[in-house]
Amino acid sequence: MQTQFTQTLECGTDEAGRGCLAGPVTAAAVILPPSYTHPLLTDSKKLTAKQRYALREEIKTVALAYGIAHVSHTRIDKTNILNASIEAMQLAIANMAVVPETILVDGNKFKPYHNIPHHCMVGGDARFLNIAAASILAKTTRDDVMQAHHQKHPHYGWDTNKGYPTAKHREAILKHGPVKIHRKTFALYPKQLSLDL
Repeated sequence: MQTQFTQTLECGTDEAGRGCLAGPVTAAAVILPPSYTHPLLTDSKKLTAKQRYALREEIKTVALAYGIAHVSHTRIDKTNILNASIEAMQLAIANMAVVPETILVDGNKFKPYHNIPHHCMVGGDARFLNIAAASILAKTTRDDVMQAHHQKHPHYGWDTNKGYPTAKHREAILKHGPVKIHRKTFALYPKQLSLDL
């Protein structure tokens, strides 16, 4: 895995929660020291929760800069999940204390940001350490948000599914109906049913 794509002051950015039925989409942006490496740092989906949370503290300590941002379920419904994901990544970049010279984006879609060159990298969270670091910050921060929502609405199982469309989550929506943080433009019910909100 590479630390950087170019020799400029480069940030990696990634989001978490794009495929969820509830809650925000959360993004992070991270600038790591060019020589930094860590044997466990990779795509957050390949790590255990314990590893992700340990790496979160490491990343916050060693990063030259990092930023985190949420875009709400209401904004997702208004602008669609792709635009909301890009908005979250750009807000995370804006929240850094350092302005990057280059942006590495996990995925294949982004929008120009303040004339800073950007490069879209499919599977970038498994190829570049700065994107992997961003994926960990985004994932753990969003997991914390969904854990807090779980305390208010425990029957949806957000402590384990974090808002993703698991069978348990869909069954709970069918039984209890959606709550405020559900994304109303998403197919919330099982496929054989329709939802008209």
